[in-house]
Amino acid sequence: MQNDLLLKAAKGEETSRVPVWIMRQAGRILPGYRKVRASVKDFTQLVKTPELACEVTLEPVHVLGVDAAIIFSDILVIPEAMGLPYQMIESKGPHFEKTIKTVKDIEALRVGSTENWDYVVNALKLTKKELNGKVPLLGFAGSPWTIFAYMTEGSGSKTFSVAKRMIFSEPKLAHSLLEKITETTIRYLKDQVNAGADLVQIFDSWGGILGHDTYWEFSLQYMARIADELSKVAPVTVFPKGAYFASEQLAKVNCRVIGLDWAVNPTEARKIFKDKTLQGNMDPCMLYADTKSIKKATETMLDAFGGRNYIANLGHGVYPDTPVDHVKCFVDTVKEYTPR
Repeated sequence: MQNDLLLKAAKGEETSRVPVWIMRQAGRILPGYRKVRASVKDFTQLVKTPELACEVTLEPVHVLGVDAAIIFSDILVIPEAMGLPYQMIESKGPHFEKTIKTVKDIEALRVGSTENWDYVVNALKLTKKELNGKVPLLGFAGSPWTIFAYMTEGSGSKTFSVAKRMIFSEPKLAHSLLEKITETTIRYLKDQVNAGADLVQIFDSWGGILGHDTYWEFSLQYMARIADELSKVAPVTVFPKGAYFASEQLAKVNCRVIGLDWAVNPTEARKIFKDKTLQGNMDPCMLYADTKSIKKATETMLDAFGGRNYIANLGHGVYPDTPVDHVKCFVDTVKEYTPR
């Protein structure tokens, strides 16, 4: 591989500089994505067309100069693969016509398999070929709890009170759904690795809405099981947004990389995650500032992490109205950084 900085950093090896990529880098910040998106009827058609998914996956590598490509897809591939279709409504987000409420609903779900996500597999294979070893290719999935939240709630939510009602009022029912999601996710991520993913990331986007007394039971134990299985075949990143309260438990998970949101103190994280590579954690909104401020903030972040066992990234996905030149400033600053 021509540029294996990210994989070396993920494995805890020395690197010539800090590697950098950005969550949601293959999205609306880039003109090429907007052009491709305009050519299809909806978001899901873009996800399910391997040639187009490949095209938008490659664009940030060429335009931004990031050190990894992450396959263009969606975490909601999993519920659809299990038999629960969704729609992506413009400016609103995902919507499920049917939600999971009862034992019968869960029994009606299947454990997904390759034929249910073959478009992702094909997109990975095509992208891997097109990259031709230029940078690593990343795969991903949502955490079982995050998928559970959408499958029970039916859409995004500020509180996810419907999802949380189930874990408190019907915990056995909740665990049966989480078990099925977990088994499907393990199969899905293994297929991604077999199709060319060099590293996989688990996005626990809604882990932070759980409490310190419920996080292990309803989120982390399932991510830990996925990490145990996937670590046999590829490095694993766990990104527990808003769940820093569970750091001591997270430190014991069998993953190589821990993603950090912008609320996490780098110095404290280094003390807790001694044997892990850290990733993150700039506030995505910082990229709305002028480029001089972005450069300064990026260098401050890099200083705080010390340059070793570290992958530069944001603390969540880049926002779609972020100026491209500001994103490029962030990437270039990381690439030009010399530890002080």
